[in-house]
Amino acid sequence: MLKIGIATRNMEAWSSTQLREALARRDIAYECFTFPKLVAQLGQKPYFRVNNLNLLEDLDALIIRPIGRGSLEEIVFRMDMLYKLERHGFLVINPAEAIEHCVDKYDILAILEDTGIPVPRTVVTESVNEALKAFHELGGDVVVKPLFGSRGIGATRVVDAEVANTVFKAITFHHGVIYIQEFVPHGTSDIRAFIVGGRVIAAMRRIADSWKTNYSQGARPAPIKLTPAFEELAIKVADAIGCKIAGIDILEGPDGPKICDVNSQPGWKGLQMVTKVNIADEIVKYVLSEIKR
Repeated sequence: MLKIGIATRNMEAWSSTQLREALARRDIAYECFTFPKLVAQLGQKPYFRVNNLNLLEDLDALIIRPIGRGSLEEIVFRMDMLYKLERHGFLVINPAEAIEHCVDKYDILAILEDTGIPVPRTVVTESVNEALKAFHELGGDVVVKPLFGSRGIGATRVVDAEVANTVFKAITFHHGVIYIQEFVPHGTSDIRAFIVGGRVIAAMRRIADSWKTNYSQGARPAPIKLTPAFEELAIKVADAIGCKIAGIDILEGPDGPKICDVNSQPGWKGLQMVTKVNIADEIVKYVLSEIKR
Protein backbone atom coordinates (compact mmCIF):
# COMPACT_ATOMS: atom_id res chain seq x y z
CA MET A 1 0.00 0.00 0.00
CA LEU A 2 1.36 3.38 -1.03
CA LYS A 3 2.13 6.02 1.56
CA ILE A 4 3.27 9.56 0.74
CA GLY A 5 4.99 11.98 3.08
CA ILE A 6 4.32 15.73 3.10
CA ALA A 7 6.99 17.81 4.80
CA THR A 8 5.63 21.28 5.48
CA ARG A 9 6.03 24.32 7.67
CA ASN A 10 2.37 24.37 8.63
CA MET A 11 0.34 21.15 8.43
CA GLU A 12 -2.90 23.16 8.31
CA ALA A 13 -1.76 25.45 5.50
CA TRP A 14 -4.10 25.65 2.50
CA SER A 15 -1.81 24.01 -0.07
CA SER A 16 -0.78 21.19 2.29
CA THR A 17 -4.46 20.55 3.08
CA GLN A 18 -5.24 20.40 -0.65
CA LEU A 19 -2.55 17.77 -1.13
CA ARG A 20 -3.88 15.68 1.75
CA GLU A 21 -7.39 15.84 0.30
CA ALA A 22 -6.11 14.85 -3.16
CA LEU A 23 -4.35 11.82 -1.68
CA ALA A 24 -7.42 10.88 0.38
CA ARG A 25 -9.61 10.93 -2.75
CA ARG A 26 -7.37 8.20 -4.15
CA ASP A 27 -7.35 6.25 -0.88
CA ILE A 28 -3.60 6.84 -0.61
CA ALA A 29 -2.22 6.97 2.92
CA TYR A 30 -0.08 9.93 3.89
CA GLU A 31 2.00 11.29 6.75
CA CYS A 32 2.17 15.05 7.20
CA PHE A 33 4.86 16.50 9.45
CA THR A 34 7.09 19.52 10.02
CA PHE A 35 10.86 19.43 9.59
CA PRO A 36 11.62 19.98 13.30
CA LYS A 37 9.91 16.63 13.99
CA LEU A 38 12.39 14.75 11.80
CA VAL A 39 15.18 12.75 13.47
CA ALA A 40 18.28 11.75 11.50
CA GLN A 41 20.57 8.95 12.70
CA LEU A 42 23.99 7.77 11.57
CA GLY A 43 25.66 4.48 12.44
CA GLN A 44 22.29 3.00 13.35
CA LYS A 45 18.91 2.57 11.72
CA PRO A 46 16.43 3.92 10.95
CA TYR A 47 18.38 6.70 9.28
CA PHE A 48 15.28 8.93 9.37
CA ARG A 49 12.25 8.69 11.59
CA VAL A 50 9.28 10.85 12.43
CA ASN A 51 6.27 10.00 14.59
CA ASN A 52 7.54 6.39 14.94
CA LEU A 53 7.71 6.17 11.15
CA ASN A 54 10.78 4.94 9.26
CA LEU A 55 10.88 7.26 6.26
CA LEU A 56 12.95 5.03 3.99
CA GLU A 57 10.91 1.90 4.66
CA ASP A 58 7.42 3.23 5.34
CA LEU A 59 7.08 5.99 2.74
CA ASP A 60 7.21 5.81 -1.06
CA ALA A 61 7.92 9.49 -1.71
CA LEU A 62 8.21 12.82 0.06
CA ILE A 63 6.60 16.03 -1.17
CA ILE A 64 8.33 19.15 0.11
CA ARG A 65 6.04 22.04 0.85
CA PRO A 66 7.75 25.18 2.21
CA ILE A 67 10.97 24.00 3.78
CA GLY A 68 10.28 26.63 6.40
CA ARG A 69 12.02 29.58 7.94
CA GLY A 70 14.95 28.97 10.20
CA SER A 71 18.53 29.77 11.07
CA LEU A 72 21.29 28.98 8.56
CA GLU A 73 22.11 25.91 10.64
CA GLU A 74 18.50 24.67 10.59
CA ILE A 75 18.10 25.16 6.84
CA VAL A 76 21.45 23.52 6.01
CA PHE A 77 20.54 20.52 8.18
CA ARG A 78 17.18 20.13 6.43
CA MET A 79 18.88 20.21 3.04
CA ASP A 80 21.49 17.70 4.23
CA MET A 81 18.69 15.29 5.18
CA LEU A 82 17.05 15.64 1.77
CA TYR A 83 20.34 14.94 0.00
CA LYS A 84 20.90 11.80 2.09
CA LEU A 85 17.38 10.58 1.38
CA GLU A 86 18.05 10.98 -2.33
CA ARG A 87 21.36 9.12 -2.07
CA HIS A 88 19.36 6.16 -0.77
CA GLY A 89 17.24 6.28 -3.93
CA PHE A 90 14.27 7.86 -2.17
CA LEU A 91 11.95 10.06 -4.25
CA VAL A 92 11.95 13.66 -3.04
CA ILE A 93 9.92 16.30 -4.90
CA ASN A 94 11.24 18.83 -5.44
CA PRO A 95 14.79 17.48 -5.59
CA ALA A 96 17.10 18.98 -2.98
CA GLU A 97 19.33 20.57 -5.61
CA ALA A 98 16.42 22.42 -7.21
CA ILE A 99 15.27 23.71 -3.82
CA GLU A 100 18.80 24.84 -3.00
CA HIS A 101 19.17 26.74 -6.27
CA CYS A 102 15.77 28.43 -6.03
CA VAL A 103 16.19 29.63 -2.45
CA ASP A 104 19.24 31.72 -3.48
CA LYS A 105 18.23 34.62 -5.71
CA TYR A 106 21.73 35.16 -7.14
CA ASP A 107 22.34 31.47 -7.80
CA ILE A 108 19.06 30.87 -9.61
CA LEU A 109 19.40 33.86 -11.94
CA ALA A 110 23.07 33.02 -12.59
CA ILE A 111 22.07 29.53 -13.74
CA LEU A 112 19.27 30.88 -15.91
CA GLU A 113 21.55 33.43 -17.56
CA ASP A 114 24.11 30.70 -18.28
CA THR A 115 21.29 28.79 -20.00
CA GLY A 116 20.46 31.78 -22.21
CA ILE A 117 17.29 32.76 -20.36
CA PRO A 118 16.63 36.53 -20.04
CA VAL A 119 16.90 37.94 -16.51
CA PRO A 120 16.91 41.53 -15.18
CA ARG A 121 20.25 43.31 -14.84
CA THR A 122 21.39 42.48 -11.34
CA VAL A 123 24.35 43.43 -9.16
CA VAL A 124 25.32 41.56 -6.00
CA THR A 125 28.09 42.75 -3.69
CA GLU A 126 29.20 43.14 -0.10
CA SER A 127 30.61 46.62 -0.79
CA VAL A 128 28.49 49.71 -0.12
CA ASN A 129 30.59 51.79 -2.54
CA GLU A 130 30.20 49.25 -5.32
CA ALA A 131 26.49 49.01 -4.61
CA LEU A 132 26.16 52.80 -4.94
CA LYS A 133 27.96 52.68 -8.29
CA ALA A 134 25.57 49.97 -9.39
CA PHE A 135 22.59 52.02 -8.24
CA HIS A 136 23.52 54.75 -10.72
CA GLU A 137 24.55 52.30 -13.47
CA LEU A 138 21.14 50.64 -13.23
CA GLY A 139 19.40 53.96 -13.80
CA GLY A 140 18.83 55.14 -10.23
CA ASP A 141 15.68 53.02 -9.99
CA VAL A 142 16.32 49.64 -8.42
CA VAL A 143 14.75 46.93 -6.33
CA VAL A 144 16.78 45.79 -3.33
CA LYS A 145 15.96 42.24 -2.25
CA PRO A 146 17.13 39.87 0.44
CA LEU A 147 19.31 37.17 -1.09
CA PHE A 148 17.16 34.56 0.64
CA GLY A 149 13.47 35.42 0.76
CA SER A 150 10.08 34.89 -0.79
CA ARG A 151 6.62 36.41 -1.25
CA GLY A 152 8.14 39.84 -1.86
CA ILE A 153 8.95 40.23 1.84
CA GLY A 154 11.84 42.63 2.31
CA ALA A 155 11.94 43.75 -1.32
CA THR A 156 12.22 47.55 -1.54
CA ARG A 157 12.19 49.89 -4.52
CA VAL A 158 14.79 52.64 -4.15
CA VAL A 159 14.97 55.74 -6.36
CA ASP A 160 17.04 58.07 -4.16
CA ALA A 161 20.84 57.82 -3.78
CA GLU A 162 20.82 58.89 -0.12
CA VAL A 163 18.17 56.33 0.72
CA ALA A 164 20.16 53.74 -1.22
CA ASN A 165 23.27 54.55 0.81
CA THR A 166 21.35 54.14 4.07
CA VAL A 167 19.79 50.86 2.96
CA PHE A 168 23.11 49.42 1.75
CA LYS A 169 24.88 50.35 4.98
CA ALA A 170 22.11 48.77 7.05
CA ILE A 171 22.43 45.53 5.07
CA THR A 172 26.20 45.29 5.49
CA PHE A 173 25.99 46.26 9.17
CA HIS A 174 24.03 43.06 9.70
CA HIS A 175 26.52 41.10 7.54
CA GLY A 176 24.07 40.80 4.68
CA VAL A 177 24.77 40.72 0.95
CA ILE A 178 23.50 43.64 -1.15
CA TYR A 179 21.33 42.34 -3.97
CA ILE A 180 20.27 45.07 -6.43
CA GLN A 181 18.11 44.60 -9.49
CA GLU A 182 17.12 47.07 -12.15
CA PHE A 183 13.49 48.07 -11.90
CA VAL A 184 11.79 46.54 -14.93
CA PRO A 185 8.72 48.63 -15.89
CA HIS A 186 5.85 46.16 -15.91
CA GLY A 187 2.86 48.22 -14.87
CA THR A 188 1.22 46.63 -11.86
CA SER A 189 1.08 43.01 -13.04
CA ASP A 190 3.20 40.01 -13.88
CA ILE A 191 2.67 36.39 -14.91
CA ARG A 192 2.96 33.26 -12.77
CA ALA A 193 3.29 30.01 -14.69
CA PHE A 194 2.83 26.79 -12.71
CA ILE A 195 4.92 23.85 -13.85
CA VAL A 196 4.31 20.22 -12.90
CA GLY A 197 6.46 17.50 -14.45
CA GLY A 198 7.79 19.54 -17.34
CA ARG A 199 4.56 21.16 -18.47
CA VAL A 200 2.59 24.29 -17.67
CA ILE A 201 -0.64 23.10 -16.05
CA ALA A 202 -2.02 26.58 -15.29
CA ALA A 203 -1.07 30.25 -15.32
CA MET A 204 -2.38 33.54 -14.02
CA ARG A 205 -1.80 37.23 -14.27
CA ARG A 206 -1.20 38.78 -10.85
CA ILE A 207 -2.66 42.29 -10.74
CA ALA A 208 -1.69 44.63 -7.92
CA ASP A 209 -2.09 48.26 -6.90
CA SER A 210 1.68 48.83 -6.98
CA TRP A 211 4.81 47.30 -8.51
CA LYS A 212 4.74 44.38 -6.03
CA THR A 213 2.65 41.63 -7.56
CA ASN A 214 2.79 38.84 -4.97
CA TYR A 215 -0.58 37.23 -4.26
CA SER A 216 0.38 36.98 -0.58
CA GLN A 217 0.70 40.77 -0.52
CA GLY A 218 -2.70 41.48 -1.99
CA ALA A 219 -2.36 41.03 -5.74
CA ARG A 220 -5.49 39.78 -7.49
CA PRO A 221 -5.29 36.68 -9.69
CA ALA A 222 -6.76 36.77 -13.20
CA PRO A 223 -6.93 33.87 -15.67
CA ILE A 224 -4.54 33.91 -18.60
CA LYS A 225 -3.62 31.58 -21.41
CA LEU A 226 0.09 31.72 -22.06
CA THR A 227 1.38 32.28 -25.56
CA PRO A 228 3.42 29.34 -26.92
CA ALA A 229 6.58 31.46 -26.52
CA PHE A 230 5.90 32.19 -22.85
CA GLU A 231 4.96 28.57 -22.19
CA GLU A 232 8.18 27.39 -23.82
CA LEU A 233 10.16 29.91 -21.75
CA ALA A 234 8.62 28.74 -18.47
CA ILE A 235 9.32 25.08 -19.26
CA LYS A 236 12.90 25.91 -20.23
CA VAL A 237 13.39 27.64 -16.86
CA ALA A 238 12.15 24.63 -14.88
CA ASP A 239 14.25 22.23 -16.96
CA ALA A 240 17.38 24.32 -16.45
CA ILE A 241 17.30 23.67 -12.70
CA GLY A 242 15.58 20.30 -12.59
CA CYS A 243 12.56 21.74 -10.83
CA LYS A 244 9.64 19.32 -11.08
CA ILE A 245 7.06 21.60 -9.45
CA ALA A 246 7.73 25.29 -9.95
CA GLY A 247 6.17 28.73 -9.93
CA ILE A 248 7.85 30.79 -12.65
CA ASP A 249 7.47 34.58 -12.38
CA ILE A 250 7.68 36.43 -15.68
CA LEU A 251 7.95 40.21 -16.03
CA GLU A 252 6.73 41.70 -19.30
CA GLY A 253 9.28 44.49 -19.71
CA PRO A 254 9.86 46.92 -22.58
CA ASP A 255 12.73 44.71 -23.80
CA GLY A 256 10.72 41.51 -23.71
CA PRO A 257 10.00 38.95 -20.98
CA LYS A 258 12.42 38.50 -18.11
CA ILE A 259 12.42 35.84 -15.40
CA CYS A 260 12.61 37.53 -12.01
CA ASP A 261 12.07 34.55 -9.71
CA VAL A 262 11.55 30.80 -9.54
CA ASN A 263 9.73 29.28 -6.59
CA SER A 264 10.45 25.59 -5.96
CA GLN A 265 7.79 25.35 -3.26
CA PRO A 266 4.99 27.48 -4.70
CA GLY A 267 1.61 27.91 -3.10
CA TRP A 268 -1.36 27.89 -5.47
CA LYS A 269 -4.34 29.27 -3.59
CA GLY A 270 -4.62 32.34 -5.83
CA LEU A 271 -4.05 30.37 -9.01
CA GLN A 272 -6.64 27.75 -8.05
CA MET A 273 -9.23 30.53 -7.93
CA VAL A 274 -8.85 31.22 -11.65
CA THR A 275 -8.22 27.80 -13.17
CA LYS A 276 -10.41 24.73 -13.66
CA VAL A 277 -7.38 22.46 -13.25
CA ASN A 278 -7.20 20.86 -9.81
CA ILE A 279 -3.57 21.64 -9.05
CA ALA A 280 -3.23 19.33 -6.06
CA ASP A 281 -4.56 16.45 -8.16
CA GLU A 282 -2.03 17.21 -10.88
CA ILE A 283 0.80 17.18 -8.34
CA VAL A 284 -0.35 13.88 -6.85
CA LYS A 285 -0.72 12.32 -10.32
CA TYR A 286 2.81 13.39 -11.16
CA VAL A 287 4.25 11.98 -7.91
CA LEU A 288 2.49 8.66 -8.54
CA SER A 289 3.86 8.52 -12.08
CA GLU A 290 7.39 9.07 -10.74
CA ILE A 291 6.95 6.29 -8.16
CA LYS A 292 5.86 3.86 -10.90
CA ARG A 293 8.71 4.95 -13.14
